[in-house]
Amino acid sequence: MPCFALKAAHCTCIAENLKWLAARIFDAGAQLCQMSARVGRWERATLAVVLVLGGVGMALAQQAPLPPGTTGDEQQTQPSSPLEDVESAIEAKKYELATARLDVYLSAHPTDARALFDRGYVEDAQGHTDAAEGWYRKAVAADPKQFEARSALGLLLAAKGDAKDDQAAVDQLQAAAQLEPNPPNPAAKAQADRVLARLLKTSDPTGARDALVSALRLTPETPSDTLLAGQIAEAAGDFEIAEQEYRQALRSQADLSDASLGLAHLLIGEKRYADAQPVVEAALRRDPGNAALGAQLAAILNGEGKPADALAQLEKLHQSEPDSGSIASMLADAYFQAGKLEEADALYQQLLAKNPNDGDLLDAHAQILVRQKQFQRAIAEFRKAVGMRADDIDAWSGIAFADSELHEYQDELSALSMRSKYAPENAATLFLWATAYDNLHQRKPAADYYHRFLAAAQGKFPDQEWQAKHRLVALEK
Repeated sequence: MPCFALKAAHCTCIAENLKWLAARIFDAGAQLCQMSARVGRWERATLAVVLVLGGVGMALAQQAPLPPGTTGDEQQTQPSSPLEDVESAIEAKKYELATARLDVYLSAHPTDARALFDRGYVEDAQGHTDAAEGWYRKAVAADPKQFEARSALGLLLAAKGDAKDDQAAVDQLQAAAQLEPNPPNPAAKAQADRVLARLLKTSDPTGARDALVSALRLTPETPSDTLLAGQIAEAAGDFEIAEQEYRQALRSQADLSDASLGLAHLLIGEKRYADAQPVVEAALRRDPGNAALGAQLAAILNGEGKPADALAQLEKLHQSEPDSGSIASMLADAYFQAGKLEEADALYQQLLAKNPNDGDLLDAHAQILVRQKQFQRAIAEFRKAVGMRADDIDAWSGIAFADSELHEYQDELSALSMRSKYAPENAATLFLWATAYDNLHQRKPAADYYHRFLAAAQGKFPDQEWQAKHRLVALEK
């Protein structure tokens, strides 16, 4: 059995793994990792590609537990009741026969929870998910303490892959976790626990850990479980343990691309590009068509200071995945960095046509307008962005800079004031404050901000520091 982490590699039983997991990997007060607040636009875009095109999220397999009267692994005895007769037909996959008999039975017993679940199962088994959902909901309403209906409904909602259904899936699976299958079915209960863990891994790592622990008490650990443990640890902010889990998953199953994606994402987030590159390249040799891995390689090349190589990689990816908005966004960013403003803006505008309320895209398009010295148009785009999200500090900074170029110094100060509500000052904004006050002939605040700018700049902005020092000589006479 693969162990739950490297540190526990010598363990010989699941119980030891669980004990170590609870005591070492996770702290009850672990805070969620806010990766998006610490990484740049490239890393955010790469994460989006991984989530959309890769398998880090992993498919939430949906297969309802067998009907309560069936086992799936043994010969059925002679049916002794109408529902046993129906469930015998279900197990034999005679769904039309089962449907006909269930409809007759339910016309006389409309609140029979077992029959309602069976009816949903028949629809589910044939891929009729909307109809199955309706029957499962009726079964839950008829008997809220029936494990099979709760579990099946939760699995079905989770399999939709729609964020709006995720909380409903969590509610059903958490309720199912408090119930027992009838007859006992450890595999069905473990399946529900695993899907619950995947749903909770980002929003509630502690709850995800507990669900995975419950699953491992019932069934053996798999490489996918080890991968999931890594994802949970990463979401909890325990990057050392997450790395160990991802590497252990790859040792257990070398071709597990999801584990390569998870490990590479972690290493890229820590800017350990030299460590991430061999992981991604090895995975690409096994899975050359994996666009998420290709996007990670582009992010690594960019991080290593190889923008031309990153651009070439993204152009190739965009050709193979022309409908991927995440890859198009990364390519547009790469064009922007390379100074290919027309190519970048063409992609940004294509993306904005599909996502007109995307603040990041509006900011990017506006930044190009700034580069093109179209300041009024840039301000209009930035203001659309802050209209949708008032704490968009990039947009407020962009407005302030554009106002400065237009000599609209009072407007510039207003934009800087708005930005300061949401983020601390940096050297760039301090310089904008100083020059705005200086141009408005407000000597004292101008001098104060020039001093603050020089303290923050620390030699990183030599031209502006030279200007600040010379202005201070004039202002402090």
